[in-house]
Amino acid sequence: MNTIQEILLTEEQISTRVQELGAQISADYQGKDLVLVGILKGAICFFSDLIRKVSIPVNVDFMAVSSYGSSYQTSGAVRILKDLDLPIEGRHVLIVEDIVDTGLTLSYLKKNLLSRNPASLKVAALLDKPERRQVDEHADYLGFTIPDEFVVGYGIDYAEQYRSLPYVAILSPSAYLGS
Repeated sequence: MNTIQEILLTEEQISTRVQELGAQISADYQGKDLVLVGILKGAICFFSDLIRKVSIPVNVDFMAVSSYGSSYQTSGAVRILKDLDLPIEGRHVLIVEDIVDTGLTLSYLKKNLLSRNPASLKVAALLDKPERRQVDEHADYLGFTIPDEFVVGYGIDYAEQYRSLPYVAILSPSAYLGS
């Protein structure tokens, strides 16, 4: 059974957009003390490609949060599984996220990080699903706006599968709903 319904974003489309975002971030943060915070695990491919396209010095750190577990729908409850190692007070922080859908995880992350008094806090997200938004959150640097479909690939998983795909694809509902 083929579990990929359709390739939504090709490897080439993603690469081109990541290059553009890297250039924009480099220009916007020139001369600033920037910390890129990758949100594990989904943003790992986007994060690793993006940091190589940012041409200014940066520090990197990671957070791991969970709101899905192994389900295909968010539980709405966000848990920090791994916190930052670096202090961010007085520093410019850019959260690097795989996808903004309901906005609940991003809202939680922003409140948490803002409580640590960064000089600024912005968000770079590969994907945005505005149709699913429950909280008014958005990315300051956005790769692509996509329809309300369950996507996998380029770091994004379903039950820890599909992360290694070099593209973003719509997962066939039979793969997560059963049939």
